[in-house]
Amino acid sequence: MNEGYKATLKSSETEDWLDLHVIRPFCYYCALAFNRFDIHPNTVTIWSMIVGAASAFFFACGSFYYSGTWGLTMNIIAIVLLMIADILDCTDGQLARLSGKKSRIGRILDGVAGFAWFIPIYHVLVYRFYLHHDLEFGWLGIENTQENTLIATAIVYVLGLISGIAGLAGQQRLADYYIQIHLFFLKGEKGSELDNSVRQQEIYDQMTPENSSWGERYFQKSYIDYTKKQEGVTPQFQRLMQKLRDKFGATEYIPESVRKEFHDASLPVIFWNGLLTFNFRSFWLFLFCLLDIPTMNFVWEIVGMGLLYCYVNRRHESFCKKIADGLD
Repeated sequence: MNEGYKATLKSSETEDWLDLHVIRPFCYYCALAFNRFDIHPNTVTIWSMIVGAASAFFFACGSFYYSGTWGLTMNIIAIVLLMIADILDCTDGQLARLSGKKSRIGRILDGVAGFAWFIPIYHVLVYRFYLHHDLEFGWLGIENTQENTLIATAIVYVLGLISGIAGLAGQQRLADYYIQIHLFFLKGEKGSELDNSVRQQEIYDQMTPENSSWGERYFQKSYIDYTKKQEGVTPQFQRLMQKLRDKFGATEYIPESVRKEFHDASLPVIFWNGLLTFNFRSFWLFLFCLLDIPTMNFVWEIVGMGLLYCYVNRRHESFCKKIADGLD
């Protein structure tokens, strides 16, 4: 692929194989087309949010076991729509780098897109369980009565909340943070979008009804909370950054030797971190929906993805502590 394509990537190191060799090249040509018609990256992000949310309607249908070919078709449509939403979500960033139309609101919208998809999807999966649960009740030996259905649906809803809030939201938030951290040590401040809550609070404090819309202020306030949660689960990285600032002043004065040490320790973690992002996560969602046991996606996200999250977080915090201790 040409240099123009490479310039639209954050870094080949932070892309998994499927993204780097299939999705990103396709998105590059989409970005070229959108740029030709002067379509703003934020517009593409909003399209992504609409298409992804629309897939929920089709995910609400039982698949082949419950609804035959019609149900299978509806689930395939849902999968295709969510994949299109992801393509648009990838395209917006490449379009922003291609056109130079980067913005703070664009960065915030990009982080919100995934939640705009999965909040309605997770709710309809609970509704789908309410309608179609013969498989689960059969495995657990539960009598299929209205009372049992309501109780089981309430339990599944709680699982969905845990899966969405502690699972999806927390896992993707951490994955995004580690990607930006890796880019910061690889390319420097200008080559990443590594933000901190203090700076975001300063930006919010300067926003008034005269110089910003209510929507911009709302998204900025939400983004402060987003960055605070990222910082809250990475205390050793925060300690490392504070030591680097104290010892070297501005971040651009961090020695190349320290950057290399961090990069070399971070690179293996980035592979595992990539499994917390869309491609690996959506594979399981698609599989469980096609098998007509979509609630298993909640269990997998809480247990399987939760263990992966802990592993990535612990490993990253461990080498951050080691590097920070070496600066004493």
